[in-house]
Amino acid sequence: MTRPSIGVLGGTGPLGRGLGLRLAQAGHVVVLGSRDAQRAETKAKELRAEHGLGEALLRGAANDEAAGADVVVVAVPFDGLEATLEPLAPVLAGKVVISCVNRLGFDKLGPHPIPVAAGSAAELVAAIAPQGRVVGAFHHVPAGRMRRGQGAVEMDVLITGDDDAACATTRDLVEAIPGMRAVLAGPLRLTRPLEELTAVVIEVNRRYGVAAGVRIAGLPDATD
Repeated sequence: MTRPSIGVLGGTGPLGRGLGLRLAQAGHVVVLGSRDAQRAETKAKELRAEHGLGEALLRGAANDEAAGADVVVVAVPFDGLEATLEPLAPVLAGKVVISCVNRLGFDKLGPHPIPVAAGSAAELVAAIAPQGRVVGAFHHVPAGRMRRGQGAVEMDVLITGDDDAACATTRDLVEAIPGMRAVLAGPLRLTRPLEELTAVVIEVNRRYGVAAGVRIAGLPDATD
């Protein structure tokens, strides 16, 4: 079976680079997107050199080129979400669009969620690109652990969405990364508590000095 190509909007950020690397290692053709195409290719070149990947599997380009991939991952900061997606909305029509965006703030007490008028960042993505098949996923994955590109990532990825086929495609991408397990967590409207939980995961990792994620106990087969 042919693996879908992956475009990562915001692919020069920590999580974008980590996801792009892991999916390229799994055999997907990955384009790291950025507002600055040269910066994107510089980051992709660094990853290729560090992890022995060829340019055929991992390269950098402008966001509009990355949006032309079969599956598009949205990993841009929340504040840049609308400006990045609005001009790309026609290109995203009919595509699986995976939002891993969290809207968080940081103060002297640590991380905290900031409300999103649309309900969640994923629902805002769906509002901006209404013809995209939007899914929420990868919210609780520590970016640094992904970027190391070595070893299994023993954690669950909770997937939300209203399109069963898009959720299944996302599940396959999750489980292409060694150690990761996909958990189908319900409709897109349930993305809000998942995005907000990211603040808790970050605080736990800070307190314990680890790069932990989320694991759901008691599931015989999370993908059923």
